[in-house]
Amino acid sequence: MVNSKLVNILCLLLSISCNAQNWWGASVGLGHEQPYTDLQRFDLFTQDANNQLVPLFLSSEGEYMWSDNAFSFAVKNGEIETSVPLTKVKAGNTLREAYLAAQAKYFHANGMLPDTLFFMMPQYNTWIELMYNQNQADILKYAHAVIDNGFPAGVLMIDDNWQRYYGNFQFKAERFPDAKSMIDELHALGFKVMVWICPFVSPDSPEYRELEAKGYLLRNPNSGTAILNWWNGYSACYDLTNPAAADYFVKVLRKAQQEYGIDGFKFDAGDNNCYASTAIVAYNKDATTVDHTTSWARIGLSFPFNEYRACWKMGGKPLVQRLGDKDYSWAAVQQLIPQMCVAGLLGYAYACPDMIGGGQFAAFLNIKDDEFDQALIVRSAQVHALMPMMQFSVAPWRILSPENLAIVQRMARLHAEFGPYIMQYAHQASKTGEPIVRLMEYQFPHQGFAHCKDQFMLGDRYLVAPVVDNRLEREVRLPKGMWRDEQGKKYKGGKTYRINVPLERLPYFEKIK
Repeated sequence: MVNSKLVNILCLLLSISCNAQNWWGASVGLGHEQPYTDLQRFDLFTQDANNQLVPLFLSSEGEYMWSDNAFSFAVKNGEIETSVPLTKVKAGNTLREAYLAAQAKYFHANGMLPDTLFFMMPQYNTWIELMYNQNQADILKYAHAVIDNGFPAGVLMIDDNWQRYYGNFQFKAERFPDAKSMIDELHALGFKVMVWICPFVSPDSPEYRELEAKGYLLRNPNSGTAILNWWNGYSACYDLTNPAAADYFVKVLRKAQQEYGIDGFKFDAGDNNCYASTAIVAYNKDATTVDHTTSWARIGLSFPFNEYRACWKMGGKPLVQRLGDKDYSWAAVQQLIPQMCVAGLLGYAYACPDMIGGGQFAAFLNIKDDEFDQALIVRSAQVHALMPMMQFSVAPWRILSPENLAIVQRMARLHAEFGPYIMQYAHQASKTGEPIVRLMEYQFPHQGFAHCKDQFMLGDRYLVAPVVDNRLEREVRLPKGMWRDEQGKKYKGGKTYRINVPLERLPYFEKIK
């Protein structure tokens, strides 16, 4: 029988001795595949893996590759092959040096941040509990349950299907008898309130006819209005490459804010593939699929309370990013850390690791309250707790035992306790572009951490090592130096330790020397 530990040690030594080149980049949604070894062709024009994109690759040896435009690529045996030549630069000898050089040139931080509440307190999203049945009574019930169950108030997001139809920004009267009073009550509870929106417009609606007359909708080659196929059906779409259309859209959103007291918007459905299903003609005749994604993302710059899931070349901007909707599964929990680390590597420092337990609603269908894997929900919350942001959707008070609910409550409070520390690095990111969540290889280059996907650094001081499977122990590999865990025990770095991790424990280590 092959000794797997010996194989791992030999591979590590071979990697170090050969100064092996490891590559990250291009897609946040492929973060769990990185550093790349083998990957089938991926097209940045038509695929986004449900998340943010940047035409950039970064290496562990201080090199980066950049393209101003989208391209397709494939990876075989760690070698990246692209459909167009990329500019290749040797910026130093480490992943950090490669990143800092690339971001300074192509997506430098602009000194601005989203609203600080995103970082300081948990977020709550009504999607998993209500799905397409967004309504006033249940939203208020959910918000009161947050407070009644000992969770701190933060940002609350009302998800899709609150509005009369797409392109309209009035609450459905039959589901929201007094939307303004609902938002006033949410504010009184301590929440800031966001609502879900998209760039699409339901055909043959009053808004459709008005926008068509103004020339603010994407057209097809025959000069008619284009009808695009996206996940919620067939719709017209704002042409946001037209500055007049973009200005008009911002004014429409501000009007909704004034009418209801809304604080901001969850900007969804800007994926590149939304614009690839049919031939379209835009105000900017040279616009490609990803240019439409960027035009949608720029709308959010007008609103400090914003959230995006799909972006193109928007690193360094004050936009909240969320990982793509994950299944309710252990495999999905294991994707959170590497994807969040890659988000930081691509300039998207202000990010949230999806929703606790998952945000893919189909994965939650037909599960009875007493059938949930409670350990999965708890461990997911622990991954979130020391990330820049954490977001609840499925209601932990509905599905967890009192003991496990208490653990998740502590995780929410832990995040709030770390709020000032997280904000310190958020402000740093806004000035220097440095990620808040960092790959181990980024912070401790050439110590054999290139393939570490279950630990991360929160800023410079804290190494966080959550359990991402259904076990009660794990190995933690500490970099050189002296470390102290959350229980006060000291460790000498440069070693691997096997530690016990009962369900209530989130291991993290502070660098003390």
